[in-house]
Amino acid sequence: MNKLILQDNNQIFENLLPLTFTRPVSEIRVGIFTIREKWQRLLDNPSIYYATDRLLYPLFPTAEADDDTLTVATHFLPTPCLVRTVAALLPGQTLLLPSGEEIARRGLPNGNHSEKIIYTEPLAQIRHLYDLFLLNGNEIRADISLLAPNEYAPLPADHHATIIGPVQNLFIHPTAIIDGATINLRHGPVYIGPGAVIMEGATVRGPIALCEHSEIRMGARVYEDTTIGPHCKVGGEISNVIFIAHSNKAHDGFLGNSVIGEWCNLGGGTVASNLKNDYSEIKLWNYPTRRFLRTGLQFCGLIMGDHSKTGINTMINTATVFGVGVNFHGAGYPRNFVPSFTEGSTAGMSEVPLRKFLDIATRVLARRDITLTPDDIDFYTRLHALTETYR
Repeated sequence: MNKLILQDNNQIFENLLPLTFTRPVSEIRVGIFTIREKWQRLLDNPSIYYATDRLLYPLFPTAEADDDTLTVATHFLPTPCLVRTVAALLPGQTLLLPSGEEIARRGLPNGNHSEKIIYTEPLAQIRHLYDLFLLNGNEIRADISLLAPNEYAPLPADHHATIIGPVQNLFIHPTAIIDGATINLRHGPVYIGPGAVIMEGATVRGPIALCEHSEIRMGARVYEDTTIGPHCKVGGEISNVIFIAHSNKAHDGFLGNSVIGEWCNLGGGTVASNLKNDYSEIKLWNYPTRRFLRTGLQFCGLIMGDHSKTGINTMINTATVFGVGVNFHGAGYPRNFVPSFTEGSTAGMSEVPLRKFLDIATRVLARRDITLTPDDIDFYTRLHALTETYR
């Protein structure tokens, strides 16, 4: 097998909007790695292709299946047991849940002679936005086993930190830097990736993943079950949050039980509530139904799509969803759902013209020496045209 197709379930893809406006499900980070990276590592780096929403073509390569192609449903998080079972599938075999839902297959879809195999082992699934932060701590623990052997080690002699708990729970890349931080390992592992930095006075409590070239700033408090994806800067107080990549919350303010997309910036003093004052069940905006749905949760913070921003001292209500390209600023709380490509304050929100969005995105990416490609511009043009559909 040298070809793996990562297939999105249409309903789950829509449930995971706004994060999936700009990426397939498999490019969402949960734990240390994205779902795609997990499959790649566990299956010895096959060629990757996507079966996802057509809006995302041609940013993510597609391919036709042949008799030996493996196709996996991306909302199932891979485990060693699942991967062994999937890798052992023969052409024409399909792996199913007892309910009949397809997990994986080898060969062509809907084959007339497909042999069905039922999978009964435990399986973590991403079906709703909040599943991401609920499962993140367990995924950090699981992803530790996917690290390259001998590449990560306990605290080197030239680093300075106060270590609490078993040092074998600390995984530091040789190019990472720790200066005067406190690291609590009693509750789970702490992963510090290539080029990552933890500044003096910061306090972190595992399980935590600090991915490559990201930094935890001075005096920050980072609680368990948090992932800080590549090229992010975080400060203030953070608890059970996923930063997918390339986003900043560099200053004071609280953020908990949240998922932040790419190229986002939370202004200094931004505070997002994750608990209602009356401790009641939280409802969260759902794009397919265009209404707020019950979650069964008491804790849920901010879900933020790519290229969204808040001004200084922004206050965000419990369980708020920002779409793509949102810019909120000023006093007062935004609505619990802010549509894509809108800007303003409680005094009023207006549409962000495409040209203005592209100009801002160009400047933001340039800070990381990245440029918008013609395919990127075409994609955002098509996404912008769909704004009214998802209000």
